[in-house]
Order: sequence, then C-alpha cells, then structure tokens
Amino acid sequence: MKFMKLGGRPDTFFSPSEFARSVYTEVTTDLQILVGNCLYHLHKFPLLSKCLLLQALCAEPGSGGDGEVIELAGFPGGAEAFEACAKFCYGITITVSARNLVPLRCAAAHLGMSEAADRGNLAAKLDSFLASCLLRRWKDALAVLHSTRHGAPLCEELGLTSRCVDAVAVLIASPANAMPAKSTSASPWWAHDVAELGVDMFWRIMVAVKSTGAVHEKTVGDALKAYARRWLPNVAKDAEQPFDDAGAIAAADDSVKQVTTRHRLLLEKIVSLLPVDKDAVSCAFLLKLLKAANILSASAASKAELVRRVAWQLEEASVGDLLIPSVSCVSDMLYDVDAVAAILDEFALRHAAANAQPAQPPAAGSPDDDSPARSGGHRRSRSDESVGFDGARRSSSAAPVSQYALARVGRLVDTFLIEVSKDPNLPVDKLLAIAEAVPDSARPEHDGLYKVVDSYLKAHPEMSKSARKRLCRVLNCRKLSEKACSHAAQNELLPLRVVVQVLFFEHARAAALSGGPVSSDSDLPSNIKALLSSKSAGSEDDDADRVDEQRLRALASGASPGDDWSVEGLRRAASKIATLRMKMEEDEDDDDEFVRKAGLSRSASLRFRAFCALPTANPKRMLSKLWPLARSITADRH
Repeated sequence: MKFMKLGGRPDTFFSPSEFARSVYTEVTTDLQILVGNCLYHLHKFPLLSKCLLLQALCAEPGSGGDGEVIELAGFPGGAEAFEACAKFCYGITITVSARNLVPLRCAAAHLGMSEAADRGNLAAKLDSFLASCLLRRWKDALAVLHSTRHGAPLCEELGLTSRCVDAVAVLIASPANAMPAKSTSASPWWAHDVAELGVDMFWRIMVAVKSTGAVHEKTVGDALKAYARRWLPNVAKDAEQPFDDAGAIAAADDSVKQVTTRHRLLLEKIVSLLPVDKDAVSCAFLLKLLKAANILSASAASKAELVRRVAWQLEEASVGDLLIPSVSCVSDMLYDVDAVAAILDEFALRHAAANAQPAQPPAAGSPDDDSPARSGGHRRSRSDESVGFDGARRSSSAAPVSQYALARVGRLVDTFLIEVSKDPNLPVDKLLAIAEAVPDSARPEHDGLYKVVDSYLKAHPEMSKSARKRLCRVLNCRKLSEKACSHAAQNELLPLRVVVQVLFFEHARAAALSGGPVSSDSDLPSNIKALLSSKSAGSEDDDADRVDEQRLRALASGASPGDDWSVEGLRRAASKIATLRMKMEEDEDDDDEFVRKAGLSRSASLRFRAFCALPTANPKRMLSKLWPLARSITADRH
C-alpha cells in the first residue's frame, strides 16, 4: 500500500491531562479548540495561516480570545483527523495512506485548508496524491472507496466518491488488468473484491463498467452472480436458506423488516444491472432471483423483467429451477404455478412473435412449420397474478425459437407438471392453463402429458367425471406411444370415452401394420361410432346407465349381432381415422360434446378394457386371437 509523508519536524504533541492535548513550544498557547471530548491548546499563527474556518471564527467578537474555547461540533474524522491537520500546520511529519486520506481530506475541506488560504496547502497535496498514486492501484483505490462510506454526504460533495468509482471502473476495464492465468474461479478477477462493497456503491461501479463498453457482458453477469451469492441467502452456491434465518438476523442485529428491506433493495439493483445479452447469465440464476423476488415481495417491474428474461432462455432451465415455493397467504399450494404460467405466457409470445416475422418463411406442411395459425391454437393462462409487460420490450426479446428448443420446453413443462400435479391443493384450472400454454409443436408426442394426467388423477381421487373429462381434453390420443396406449387401456382412473379413443387408434394402428387398406369412404363400426358420438341430452338417469351397461356387456361378450368385429371389420375400422378425427375436432369445440351419459358400472368397464386391450409386443397377435372368434360368430349366424 502506497503512503506519503508530509512535513519534516518531529512530533511534539503531548497530553497534559486525560482529555487535553498540547504541543511543546517556548511560546505560550493562545488558542483553545474543542473537538469531541478533547481540548487542544494550540497557537493561532500556524493554524490561522492555513485554515480559513479558524480565521473566520477568530475574527468574530468574543471568539478565540481571552481564554474562549472554539468548539468544532461534528468535525469530520473526529479528533484524530483534526490533530493530523494541526500537525501539518506546525510542519510536523504526518503519514497519509489509503486508510486515512478520506477523513483527512474531509477535515481539510471543513477547516478551509485550500489554496485560497495558503499555497501548497493540505487539500491540494491530498488531491494530488490521490490522483497520481492511490487511484491507479487496485487495492488502494478500493480502500479509499471503502472509507468514503463514512461521511458520505461530504465525500459526494467533494467528488471523492465519484472519482473513486470512475477509477475502479477504469481499472476493471483496463486490458492490463487481466485475470491471472492460474485463476480457476468462474467469476472475474475483480468480482470478489467488488462484492464486499455496499449495494449502492456496487451499483454505481457496475453502471460505470458497463458504460465503458470494454467489459464483456458475460463477465458482468458473472460479477452479478458473485455479488448475489455474497449477500442473498437463497442464491448461495450449494444451499437455499430462508430469508428469515434466525442466525443471520441475530448476527446482523437487525429486525426481520430491516433485513428484508435491505435484501429487496439489493435484488432490485441486481435486476436493473442484468446485461442485455441472452447468454450473459444462466436461466438457473434468473429463476433463483425470481424465487427471491417472490419471497421479498419485490416490485412488479423487477418481477416482470425476470419473467421476461427467463422466458427468453427457458429451454436452458431444469425442473428444480421451476419449482418456486409458494408464499401466498390465500393459497395452500406448495408451488407458485402462477409465476410459471406467466413465464410460459411470455415464452408463447416470444414464439408467436418470432414466427410472425416474414423473413424466410418455412415451407407449407413442413415439420418446422410453426406459423401463427398453427402455434396460436394453444390456450394461454389467464392468471390474475400474471404480470403485464410493455409491448416494445416484448418485441425486443422475440428471438427465434428452434424446434429443438421447443421440444426441450415441452419436456420441461411436462416434467414440471408431473411434480406439481402431486399437490392435492392444485386446482385443475391452473394445471390446464400451464399444460395448454405450450405450443402444440413443442410436444411431438403426448406420453409426458399422459403421465401428468395420470399423476393428477391419482392425487385427486375425488374429482367428478366432468372434471376428469376436462382434464383429459389436453391429451391427443394420436400422439400416444404404444406403451402409453397399453397403460391407458388398463387405467381405471381415465374416463371410459378416453379409453375408447385410445383403443380405437391402437386398433387402427394394428390394422395398418397388418397391411389392411386405408379408405375414407366407409363408416366406422357402429358400436365404436355410438360410443364416440354419444352426447348428453339432459340430466343423466338410471335408464341411460342400464342401456350403456348392456351395450358394454354385449361388446365384451363379442356377440353383438349388428357389429362387425372380424379381422376385415377391424381393417375397415382402421381406415376410418379421418372420420374419427372429424368427430374429435367437433368434440374439442364444446365441452358438452365431450360428455356422454354417466353411470357405467365398473365391472362393465373392466370387461370392455379386457376385451379391447392390445398386446404390447406384437399387435398381430391380437388379430390372430380375434380370427377364431370371428369365424365362430359367423358360423352361429349361419
């Protein structure tokens, strides 16, 4: 650490009593100055020649003479700084370093030790030493900056703080101050030192660093992460501590409200400093900040910015990052699904805005055709807590979304829903809002979504039939794999209508694999057509239940006289996928068309599933089993 010595005379100050200081001299002292609890017995000549304040005070009638004491109340730097200034006036040697320069400079300014009083005065010498030496060295500049927190208003008035901030920013941006080659830290070489500063000083330095344009935004992001880990408990590297940790509060000796307010200010400052580049900070770090924003009740603008940034790079997130604890007082849910819904809303807007750009449109009918007409069919969450965003900022974040990124987001959301669906307090509307917020092109298959439905039904056994059917509407049976279809065919929690749809598509797939012709002119078998097109025409009653049960029993026994369940009949049924698609699209337009007469007996449902279930290994085996049955039915008819 650099230092400077001023003066050449030996130190002659002494203490005649406990609270008094004087100087050895042959001349009697004629000036008494009280600083704090210490009374100084000094001489007017050396002090008044360099201190404009003392000149003015002694010029007043009745001040400084005849044993009158001049009191300097609230003196910056206290008695120690005043004594150093007095020694400078006597020519006694004083040592100036980064540790005591700021209090000395403030004391000199308060006493008026400027060039107007005397050439080569203390203030000018301190300013020269600061500019030529201390602010050019990293450790010294930081030490001076640290000391400005004492007497901050006067330091701001003198320009000390701004000079130190600019000097630190220049040292950070200087190519000569590169990270040491042996450093293994992910943070920049200067991040640890800057992280020890207060939030206001840190914010000013980062603004100055960004304004230089010489520091990469990824480096700025790493510095922000290091600062957040230092001061925000839940952004720690390997742990997530609550903000009301009793030990932390006891160590800080502050109230919970003060700790929360300080952390909230810190969080909002960090959010305001986030770099523009997408890859400057990780999505996991942004989601940790969002969790902290929820806990600390941060401003709506800060939450909106975090939501926008997370949606900008959502494909990089993990399920653990999205599991944001709920802090709502009006809800018993384990996780804040509204925050995730807001992120998905913003992601959908990003996807739609990117696809709306006219440049290089994809070929019609191609797998990557994500035009607004196709991607806009999903339903977005209408959560009351979703944050509104400025239109200009939305358009600025409309980066293209690749098909790979869409698929990753689809898998991420499905895995997230599997976790939150286990919450018994999660309403079905919120689950559907999140499931439907993902563009259709993000789910090439619906196996993950089927697991979500199955998990939610297991966690909510009290659901009504109408709620079960609403939940199952998100499923597209045509996108289920053979394994998922096999599981769904034996799933007693699913509505029977969904099982019928799954079985029909699986039968059609089996018939297509067996080489059957595909035609679009003939009708479906009447039994499946009746089940798929049945609608509720009023209140459900016992007569309708008995009719449905008899129909299922007839199907299960294989003896329905008017239906063709031979191999040829199955092949013809497989060729009518277009007809079934039309009926399913009609069902999606209205919830009532998806509801049929209830009251089916559990035994009839099980017999129907047992009859229609396909072997998972070889679909042709099912056809070979049905062939003798078809021949026996034909023989009985003859």
